Amino acid sequence: MEYISIIILVLTFITLMGIGVPVAWSLGLSSLLTLMVSVAFVPSATTIAQRMGTGLDSFSLLAIPFFVLAGEIMNRGGIANRLIELAKAITGRLPGGLLYVNVIAAMLFGAIAGSAAAAASAIGGILGKRMEKEGYPKELGAAVNITSSTTGLIIPPSNILIVYSLASGGVSIAALFVAGYVPGIFIGLLLMLTAAIFIKRKNLPGGTKTSVKELTAKFFRAFPSLMLLVVVMGGIVGGVFTATEASAIAVIYTLGLSFFYRELKWRELPAILLKSSETTAIVMLLIATSMSMSWVMSSEDIPQSISSALLSVSDNVWVVLLLINLLLLFVGIFMDMTPAVLIFTPIFLPIVTALGIDPVHFGIIMILNLCIGLCTPPVGSVLFIGVGVAQTSIEKVVKPLLPFFVAMIIGLIVITAWPGLTLWLPRLFGL
Repeated sequence: MEYISIIILVLTFITLMGIGVPVAWSLGLSSLLTLMVSVAFVPSATTIAQRMGTGLDSFSLLAIPFFVLAGEIMNRGGIANRLIELAKAITGRLPGGLLYVNVIAAMLFGAIAGSAAAAASAIGGILGKRMEKEGYPKELGAAVNITSSTTGLIIPPSNILIVYSLASGGVSIAALFVAGYVPGIFIGLLLMLTAAIFIKRKNLPGGTKTSVKELTAKFFRAFPSLMLLVVVMGGIVGGVFTATEASAIAVIYTLGLSFFYRELKWRELPAILLKSSETTAIVMLLIATSMSMSWVMSSEDIPQSISSALLSVSDNVWVVLLLINLLLLFVGIFMDMTPAVLIFTPIFLPIVTALGIDPVHFGIIMILNLCIGLCTPPVGSVLFIGVGVAQTSIEKVVKPLLPFFVAMIIGLIVITAWPGLTLWLPRLFGL
């Protein structure tokens, strides 16, 4: 009897998703149907509505629309171009250098914008045609762009780390932000190493050598953009302002910088605000329905049942982490990142903390794990964006994509097994 709620919740959610119901509605409806097993319809519907409203009643969530808006402004304001030019000046002369440029630019842009989708669209749109013109296989360029774009979700500031903080019940956003730097850079290096293997096999061309004078000029052109990271992260770590206040400062900074570059016009602002509002509305609806599902699961003791089932298999921390990683890899294939974090954090976090795993370390593990899902069909949003920007098909991209998947999984294994890689920087700052 104790598993009836789990069966109803899982079956209704999978069925609704299978017939094409949007994820947010599937989450809300499956939560309602599960609650109706023990409660009448009217109080069940009222409770779900209340939990959706309560789930959004968080000051920390205010950072998300601001960071989304900052990312949109960056995308339109010439900031991405300057970061790409700097990356090209650093690595563009190497054989196959544009692949390295893609990874570095995605890390820089994604770190500032905090969005994998924005990075895949902006970097792929700018570099894609140039790669094709210089003889790079289109599908290889798309594979690099798709996987490297996810590094911005680990390197702060990152909206999904804010969502994890909310779902975990208050893990420090500052600690999560600082913890993301080393793992994010590590994944980027692994992707560059994988790209190097392709470069050697396919004998890809190199670019022209950049003089010290030109490199210096491009650095100073990109310097104001890079300073956003210093302002945002320095303020958070230094205790000058919260992550939410930092997100508002990021909007003001990127807006002023875009007008300074003279690449953003006042007449473009309504379209930017509308696009940001659409993205924010989608994210917030997902958060609201995910929070209602989390509450239903908690009220039906589903996390405790899953915890008991996992610990009955083994109480060895490495075995449990392996099982959780495998489950999250599977979940990431079929579910978007935001609801996955909101639903599974309350389930898995108590288990791993009871086994001595730091919540900050587990947060990075979970986000990195689900980043892999963004690059896989059938719901991999970054995969579809990257393929669309490259004007190719998923079938053609899958083959060159597989080695980069392997690189990300190797990175996941290393980061899971080596907590110090994630935690030494937060400890250094006393977070």
